[in-house]
Amino acid sequence: MQVGGLALLALIGFVEVAGGSGESSPLLPVQVLLAMAAAAVWLPHYRLGSLWLPLSAIAVSAASLLVTGVLALLDPYGGLWGLAESTALLIVLAVVARNATPGWALVALMVTGTAVSVMPLRAGHSTIYGTFCLIQALGAAGAIGVGVALRMMATNRLRALDSVRSEQRAEFARDLHDFIAHHVTGIVVQAQGARFIAEQDPHRVLLALEQIEQAGTETMASMRRMVGVLRDPESRPDAPLAPIAGVPELVPLAEQFTAAGGPPARLLLEGEVHGLPVEVSTSAYRVVMEALTNARQHAPQATAVDVRVRRTRDQLLVRVANDGPVPRPSPGSPGYGLVGLTERVRAAGGRIVAGPGVDGGWVVDAVFPL
Repeated sequence: MQVGGLALLALIGFVEVAGGSGESSPLLPVQVLLAMAAAAVWLPHYRLGSLWLPLSAIAVSAASLLVTGVLALLDPYGGLWGLAESTALLIVLAVVARNATPGWALVALMVTGTAVSVMPLRAGHSTIYGTFCLIQALGAAGAIGVGVALRMMATNRLRALDSVRSEQRAEFARDLHDFIAHHVTGIVVQAQGARFIAEQDPHRVLLALEQIEQAGTETMASMRRMVGVLRDPESRPDAPLAPIAGVPELVPLAEQFTAAGGPPARLLLEGEVHGLPVEVSTSAYRVVMEALTNARQHAPQATAVDVRVRRTRDQLLVRVANDGPVPRPSPGSPGYGLVGLTERVRAAGGRIVAGPGVDGGWVVDAVFPL
């Protein structure tokens, strides 16, 4: 693009010199240098918010205004006012509006726009040159408009990228909590249980150690997947951050929960659980996983955790209830599990409610539209 712009400037300058009439301007070499200097302003690649760009634009435009003033005060030669220089400064206007830091950009646009608008006065003071001044002023306004439009597009793109990054960070936090916290909680509970039964039943200790090893292996696998995506997102842009599990995988989840000790999980699936939308199926799985994790942490006295998933014609209903005592709110900051679940369920178009049941215990209800 820069090479094409330079070629255009050279062509305009050649046509202007070849077709010029009357006595040549005494400052023609200076005008040529100004055209080259203006081109040098917009040739480099500038980042958004550049300070050097508006300062250099102000310097070149001030020199251009000085040349215009000198030639306008002299007896007009009817020569060249500098179309190549005008074109270069128009491009400078667009580049400044696109990339310059806001405060200095306004000053640079005013000075450069004035330099472009009054440039035809170098050739004469008649009405036709006044018309050319208006035409170049309109061209300057158009160049500024193009630069502002490009700046808005770039700003919107950066905002969209920031929004995507924020969503990804929230997704990473949810995945860390849902999968890794689930496994780590199981490890802690099994380790605590193994400590109590070490003397009475060594065989059960060995079983608990095997389950702890399996949970630790799954946790490390989830961590490696997430770290791999974070370190090299381009090589695996679609790699899952954690195993993609849905409603059909609730059966082994309930079995693992029961085998880990504590209140057993009783699962009831009603309706066809295969063929659900992916975001609904995975979100329902996360709801059950988080509810089981919370039951293990906050309701160890519960006798059972009932998990019911029912598919109707238009909805998927999920309920996880335990009959343990209602947990007291912790004095510290609230946990992020329910917050992450609420975000995930809302993203799938559903609703979630968690609170004490009418007959005691704790109930988590979620509904997803199909």
